[in-house]
Amino acid sequence: MLKTACTVSLKDYNIYNAELLKYEINDKILINTINQYSYCIAEKDAEFKKALQNSDILLPDGVGIVSAIKFLYNKNIKKIAGADIHHYLLQDLDKKKGKCFYLGSSETTLNKIAERISKEFPNIQVDFFSPPYKTEFSEIENNEMIEKVNAFMPDVLFVGMTAPKQEKWSYKHKNMLDAKIICSIGAVFDFYAGTIIRPNKFWVDLSLEWFIRLLKEPKRMWRRYLYFGPVFIKLILKEKFKN
Repeated sequence: MLKTACTVSLKDYNIYNAELLKYEINDKILINTINQYSYCIAEKDAEFKKALQNSDILLPDGVGIVSAIKFLYNKNIKKIAGADIHHYLLQDLDKKKGKCFYLGSSETTLNKIAERISKEFPNIQVDFFSPPYKTEFSEIENNEMIEKVNAFMPDVLFVGMTAPKQEKWSYKHKNMLDAKIICSIGAVFDFYAGTIIRPNKFWVDLSLEWFIRLLKEPKRMWRRYLYFGPVFIKLILKEKFKN
């Protein structure tokens, strides 16, 4: 687990609170992100909560988490999105001529990712696998995914199966995977492939990335923001005034 000096506690979670450049990655580590949606889901899903709690690095991916820590403890932390850790790791791999593996999403998306990496980070070796799109994987399917990853032996394994499935899968199989870093980043697969356009830096800097995503994908995002937003606020207020 990450040293507590680099984290700030939010109820039952140790949230990463440092610059990415200041953290050296040596042993096998599991990186996850947490936002207001995953926080709410984890409160009702013990397996998901355990996966997040046992992250070696749990990144604050959302203005809701950053604001909650400020409100509860008067501490300022920096939002670090899945796209941020993805870019940071790719830069590092390119310098070291390393290897990365993408597990999840469709063949079309994965091919677009590989094509983009070949142009932007030519020193990186890339492989990928698209698992079946389903809620639960069979033992045979899990073993196939593990075998695909281990045959390539990546420095970094990116997992994109949507939350909470990707976090549960990564935590459950961490010790079976021959990868130095296991990183669950969900929608970043589509952002990097260009199949979904991430809001530009202007909106990100205004902390309104969530609002633009809601406008662009209302059917998929309304529940995450318009329903779970108030649920998250209620949970944080309960935590603030529990005594």
